[in-house]
Amino acid sequence: MYTFLVGIVLLILGYFTYGKFIEKIFGVKEERATPAYVNNDGVDYVPMSTAKNSLIQLLNIAGTGPVFGPIMGALYGPVAFIWIVVGCIFAGAVHDYLTGMISIRNRGAHLPELASKFLGKAMKHVVNAFAVLLLLLVGTVFVSTPASLLHVLMNGKIALGIIIAVIFLYYILATLLPVDKIIGRLYPYFGAVLLISALGVGIGLIVKGAPIPELSLSNFHPDHAPIFPLLFFTITCGALSGFHATQTPIISRTTQKEKQGRKIFYGMMIAEGIIAMIWAAAAMSLFDGYGGLNEMLASGGPGLIVSEVSTMMLGAIGGTIAVLGVVVLPITSGDTAFRSARMIIAEYFNIAQRKFSSRLWIAIPLFAISVVLTQIDFNLLWRYFSWANQATAVIALFVGAMYLYIAKKNYWISLIPGIFMLLMVITYILNAKIGFGLSMNIAWIGGTIGTTILVILFFNAAKKARANKLPLEEDISDWDDVA
Repeated sequence: MYTFLVGIVLLILGYFTYGKFIEKIFGVKEERATPAYVNNDGVDYVPMSTAKNSLIQLLNIAGTGPVFGPIMGALYGPVAFIWIVVGCIFAGAVHDYLTGMISIRNRGAHLPELASKFLGKAMKHVVNAFAVLLLLLVGTVFVSTPASLLHVLMNGKIALGIIIAVIFLYYILATLLPVDKIIGRLYPYFGAVLLISALGVGIGLIVKGAPIPELSLSNFHPDHAPIFPLLFFTITCGALSGFHATQTPIISRTTQKEKQGRKIFYGMMIAEGIIAMIWAAAAMSLFDGYGGLNEMLASGGPGLIVSEVSTMMLGAIGGTIAVLGVVVLPITSGDTAFRSARMIIAEYFNIAQRKFSSRLWIAIPLFAISVVLTQIDFNLLWRYFSWANQATAVIALFVGAMYLYIAKKNYWISLIPGIFMLLMVITYILNAKIGFGLSMNIAWIGGTIGTTILVILFFNAAKKARANKLPLEEDISDWDDVA
């Protein structure tokens, strides 16, 4: 229990200490106008309040990640707590903050545009394809996942196909309509359900004295799966997730002042970390050890764990509310996944989004592909998601490091977590069955060599970019509202 409580306290302290440190290094400019005002188009660029932006950001980045991931990661034991706390404060929140703030300085640009500017033009095409594929997978899965949960919650009284159709309809509207019409109005209510359910479970664990295990570096995984590198691909949301880099620019286009960035970007990642801690603690403590947890996961997956935990901690009514809170997570990431994909494609081809027809012609193919994906078993593709997700996080962290290097500021705050995760990404794909299937020892050697080479290339590019005085931000006078 003490490890769990200390972890929560450290996350909160991290926001007020390390978060402020990161903000100081970046250097906010209160007088600088944000894209929300300069490029206001009434669709994607719309000024919204800090509270509203914060809730939208939290729901955008969360998905089922800070629930399902920590539940799976709980099989490793209390070492999962360490990754959530350390990863969230020093990697995930830094990743989200820098991505959001650099995007604000560059007309609300998405990651492909930022990668093109700071890591080379070739990266634009690679990251663009990477990001759109990632978002399509997320959007599709986040149709079927909440639909299945709702189908079970309603005891099958409404056909699964009807529920899927309703969710798709909502996604279409949320993708096409101005950000403040549906997302801006519904998310505060969705956020309330999410926070109440998570806090309810957390308070229940404390009040009922759940036997949450204490700090340990041992690996308790029943199948003896290695902590390095697998834990870092099991728990992503709640610690570090590249998916956030595709979502954060949505809010960089609605942020009123740069000073609000720490609350919106860094703070909401900390909030997600707290949610992850709660669900990891529940999974570790309520099923008679890791063997019992493993059996529950084998029989019903993380969704069954969510249902059981919610009922145990909050009773029938409270449990239903908690499950609804989990249902909210994928829905509020699925809608913005499609919206973000639409915005990235529009940015790539420089298609203005003020007209409804322009948004529609981009969205139609996206949803058509997603409908096809729901009809097939794409488990093989989804196995690549965790790897692609963390590879995207590496790109975003290196973009942040490049920005700070050129600005002659402390770039290590982004480069160190970037190097660490780069090593994990290369080692994982070399060893994994879905990758090259090499032995773990050879994978580590290959990962170390590959990481060293890429870091050397990064510094060579960074020195050239600084010497050439690559502009860090766009001149506001050159901005227009065509994006």
